[in-house]
Amino acid sequence: METQWVLMEVPETESYVVIIPIIEKSFRSALHPGSDDHVMICAESGSTQVRASSFGAIAYVHVAENPYNLMREAYSALRVHLNSFRLLEEKTVPRIVDKFGWCTWDAFYLTVNPVGVWHGLKDFSEGGVAPRFVVIDDGWQSVNFDDGDPNEDAKNLVLGGEQMTTRLHRFEEGDKFRKYQKGLLLGPDAPSFNPETIKELISKGIEAEHLGKQRDAAVSAGGSDLAEIELMIVKVRKEIDDLFGGKGKQSNESGGCCCKAPECGGMKDFTRDLRTEFKGLDDVYVWHALCGGWGGVRPGATHLDSKITPCKLSPSLDGTMQDLAVLKIVEGSIGLVHPHQANDLYDSMHSYLAQAGVTGVKIDVIHSLEYVCEEYGGRVEIAKAYYDGLSNSIYKNFNGSGIIASMQQCNDFFFLGTKQIALGRVGDDFWFQDPNGDPMGVFWLQGVHMIHCSYNSLWMGQIIQPDWDMFQSDHECAKFHAGSRAICGGPVYVSDSVGSHDFDLIKKLVFPDGTVPKCIYFPLPTRDCLFRNPLFDQKTVLKIWNFNKYGGVIGAFNCQGAGWDPKEKKFRGFPECYKPISCTVHVTEVEWDQKKEAAHMGKAEEYVVYLNQAEVLHFMTPNSEPLQLTIQPSTFEICNFAPVQKLDGNIKFVPIGLTNMFNSGGTIQELKYFEKGVKIKVKGGGRLLAYSTQSPKKFQLNGSDAAFEWLPDGKLTLNLPWIEENGGVSDLAIFF
Repeated sequence: METQWVLMEVPETESYVVIIPIIEKSFRSALHPGSDDHVMICAESGSTQVRASSFGAIAYVHVAENPYNLMREAYSALRVHLNSFRLLEEKTVPRIVDKFGWCTWDAFYLTVNPVGVWHGLKDFSEGGVAPRFVVIDDGWQSVNFDDGDPNEDAKNLVLGGEQMTTRLHRFEEGDKFRKYQKGLLLGPDAPSFNPETIKELISKGIEAEHLGKQRDAAVSAGGSDLAEIELMIVKVRKEIDDLFGGKGKQSNESGGCCCKAPECGGMKDFTRDLRTEFKGLDDVYVWHALCGGWGGVRPGATHLDSKITPCKLSPSLDGTMQDLAVLKIVEGSIGLVHPHQANDLYDSMHSYLAQAGVTGVKIDVIHSLEYVCEEYGGRVEIAKAYYDGLSNSIYKNFNGSGIIASMQQCNDFFFLGTKQIALGRVGDDFWFQDPNGDPMGVFWLQGVHMIHCSYNSLWMGQIIQPDWDMFQSDHECAKFHAGSRAICGGPVYVSDSVGSHDFDLIKKLVFPDGTVPKCIYFPLPTRDCLFRNPLFDQKTVLKIWNFNKYGGVIGAFNCQGAGWDPKEKKFRGFPECYKPISCTVHVTEVEWDQKKEAAHMGKAEEYVVYLNQAEVLHFMTPNSEPLQLTIQPSTFEICNFAPVQKLDGNIKFVPIGLTNMFNSGGTIQELKYFEKGVKIKVKGGGRLLAYSTQSPKKFQLNGSDAAFEWLPDGKLTLNLPWIEENGGVSDLAIFF
């Protein structure tokens, strides 16, 4: 089990220390547990041909009094020392970062197809929350197996895992998208889509997967029921083929979306038709693995020099949890394009996609390079070649920023691969259920996800904008996820199945124009959480702080109920921890000095605190007692802290924002005080809440007098309309 960095508190000096393993020449390092509470630094090249016996600078140690300054200063120093990556502040984030989007993965898995994508976007549009970006995830590429026809796509793949030994045999889209007919979905005779067929396919795919596990267990145990299991697998596979329309068919080919004529435009015409129909759709991203496909590029299928390269796991990786993706990649090996052609590999893929209307890519399976580095100078050298090629292509083809990094949480990626990449995942996948079968995993896995994202952001957030991944709006814990995404400071996107949405929930996160009230930073754990265990200590609530333009925010999430089991080497439930937990919240827990634009707000004499879920107001000063909260399992509270302003005549005033949005404070776009009043720009429609010690003499909305409600307890409310031609922004003028 390796560790990427260690943060320690030193009470004797009231300071903090971080130890960061780094890269030196052709070696990368990580921390390993030693004996007697010692920590070892392990350096590895990944190749028996690259050896060293001593190192001059294989780790970095930094000391500071503030833990958040510590992390920023440490990675700034490493930026100068290594000069192989760029900090987040030096880069341009993708324009999707403050938008709402849809990812096709959990909706379709590998069955994704044009008709399904179209109807998915149509669902959202009709529901009043049109996505501004779509990620067409795994399943769109031209991939096949080594024992199949080298010029034909693999057919009837359903679940992730089935495709992990396939290789890319063509840079262009697979048949499902390549045969799309221009204008097919724009006309009155557009093919229909039945989401129940996809759900049945996925259900059958899961059944086949479980049978496969039973077969493997029977083989290991020498069981007598092996033949019976094989027959059941054959039966289920036939049912899957029948749902696809026959063994030789591909998903939805029978739906009329395929064309064999040479004038078929494929992906290019599909993206054009999407933009014709869905006017607000700014970006279309597609998925691909770092090596092209999961199993790389098929030798002889393209102009590139690709070779089937056996995989060898590093001792560090081999000692962690068993992972299906790793097992499958090792089983199938990787069709590795020679590192000298990495530029050509990415430009060949991306230049084609760019001319086809694709504006960005989601890169996955990133750390596979470390498995195949023996003959190429080791993991650092091969990574340099590939990441340089990727960076050059992103700069050339996708505006320099059109990329999401996924499953890239090892330090050599951050130190070598982030010259252009400015947005990346900071947690594991969103898992809607426990793949190991614990029915309570539907709940406890979601808390694990939030813990990963929060604590990983301490270091990853120095280099990339943290991406908290998608979730499903109809999931049992959808509201729990939505609360965290509301203050995550990054894109908000879902992976809903077609026809399976909670639009009321989504509208608490997303404006009608597909933008989101985004925080201006990324959330980090509060100081009192840094060295606690919010997963299974039965007493700690995860608290994360962030900023809006005119206030601060703390989210309190009860993530108790699960954690890492070092003996079983997996995450599992701790049901005894799944219970209500109490905590305190205080305005001084917002680290106001961490963002220049927010620093002045930390100097206010008084704050109004709005609890979004409880819908109550409190008052607080820097010297007040903290608020006491009790959070139920898999639930949360969002506390908005708004600095109170004193106006002429001893009037106290502060806007809170739209209370129908989870991030109420994020709806305040502009705020200007003057002697006898205030002017506010608010984005969104719904109930505006402000605090005022006196009733206004006049309240104007977009230049006209407006009716408002003021109560003696100081609550001032007004219902705001969404006015499309104003971009949803209301101009308010309040006079006292």
